[in-house]
Amino acid sequence: MAKMVIAVILCFLACSSMVSGISTTTRKLGDVEQEEQFRRNLLANGLGKTPPMGWNSWNHFSCKIDEKMIRETADALVSTGLSKLGYNYVNIDDCWAELTRDNKGSLVPKKSTFPSGIKALADYVHSKGLKLGIYSDAGYLTCSKTMPGSLGHEEHDAKTFASWGIDYLKYDNCNNDGSKPTVRYPVMTRALMKAGRPIFFSLCEWGELHPALWGAKVGNSWRTTNDITDTWESMISRADMNEVYAELARPGGWNDPDMLEVGNGGMTKDEYIVHFSLWAISKAPLLLGCDVRNLTKDTKDIVANKEVIAINQDPLGVQAKKVRMEGDLEVWAGPLSGYRVAVVLLNQGPQRTSITALWEDVGIPLESVVEARDLWEHKTLKPRFVGNITATVNSHSCKLYVLKPIA
Repeated sequence: MAKMVIAVILCFLACSSMVSGISTTTRKLGDVEQEEQFRRNLLANGLGKTPPMGWNSWNHFSCKIDEKMIRETADALVSTGLSKLGYNYVNIDDCWAELTRDNKGSLVPKKSTFPSGIKALADYVHSKGLKLGIYSDAGYLTCSKTMPGSLGHEEHDAKTFASWGIDYLKYDNCNNDGSKPTVRYPVMTRALMKAGRPIFFSLCEWGELHPALWGAKVGNSWRTTNDITDTWESMISRADMNEVYAELARPGGWNDPDMLEVGNGGMTKDEYIVHFSLWAISKAPLLLGCDVRNLTKDTKDIVANKEVIAINQDPLGVQAKKVRMEGDLEVWAGPLSGYRVAVVLLNQGPQRTSITALWEDVGIPLESVVEARDLWEHKTLKPRFVGNITATVNSHSCKLYVLKPIA
C-alpha cells in the first residue's frame, strides 16, 4: 500500500512539473508574441522621448564635407558648451559614400573625404560623449546622385550602420521606384529593428504623403515640408505647414519642419529669434545647420538659450498651435508641464505694433492671475496679468513667454 501511495505521489509531482513546464513555456511564448506585436505596431526603440538636438551638415556645407570637419564640429559642440545643453547628434548628410558598393554589397565611405571610414569617426564622436548620424535614401540613388540609396538593400545597410556605431538615420525620398513612401519606409523600419542597435529614424519624404498621419508607426520624426532655405519667407512657410499637424506630434514621434538656419546669414537677428522660438514651441528637432566651429555671439545667444530649449524639451511633449491670427499678427500657444503655457506673440508685418494673447485662446482659466516670464529678456515681468497679456512687438519679431497661473 505504501509503495502505491509513493508511486501516486511521484506520478502527481511529475505531472505537475510537466504542467508547470508547459505553463511556463506558454507564458514565455505569450511574452514573445506580445513583444513582437508591440514592436510591429510601434517603432518602440525608446528614442526621441523629446525632440532630437544636434547638428546636420547640409544647410551650410551641402556636399562639401569630410571627416576632418565632422571631427572639428564634434569638438566645437563640446568646447562651446552646446553639448551640455542637449546638442548631442552630429549628423552627416548626403555625399559621404562612393558611387558604387563593394563586392559584398556594402556602402563604401568616400576615400577622398572619409579615408578613415565611418566606424573610426563614430568612435571619435562617441569618445566626446556625442552621437553620430548618417544619411541614406529610400531610392536607388540619394538626392545628390553621388552615392547609392538603400532601396533593395535596407537590411544590409541597417546592419552596416549598426556595425559602425551609427545612432541616427536621416532617410530621404529621391530617385525611387515610384512606389509610395508608405511601402518603402517601413522596410527600413523593420531592418533597423533587426540591426541590433537603437537608431533614431528620421523620415524625410518632404511631407508629400502626409507622414504625420502614418509616421508614428514607422519613425521617430517625419518631415512635414520641403527643404528650408535661409530666408524669412521660407522659414515662416515651413512653420505654417508644420503647424497643421500639431496634434499628431508626441514623445517618440515628432513633426519636422526641417533643420535650423540660425547663423547662416540670410536673416536678421530678430528673424532668427522668431525661427528658433517657433521651432522650440513646435517641438521640432533642434538640429543646427550653421558652422558651429565659427559661431558669432548673436548666434550662440540664440541657440544656447536654456529657457527656450527647455520649452522644446518639456516632458509633456505637446506641440504648440496658432490660436489666433489677425492679418500679420499671430498668437501661438502650447501647454507645458507644471500647468504652464508657452506663448509666442508674432509680428509678421512691416510695422511695430501691439499684440494681445487672451486667456481663453491660450488655454488658461479666465479668472487666473498669471506670472509671465520673458524668455528672450531673461526676466519675470513685475506686473501680474489677468485675462490677457499684451506686448508691443517689432516688425519680423516675436515675444516668447512662459505663463504660469499663481492664483
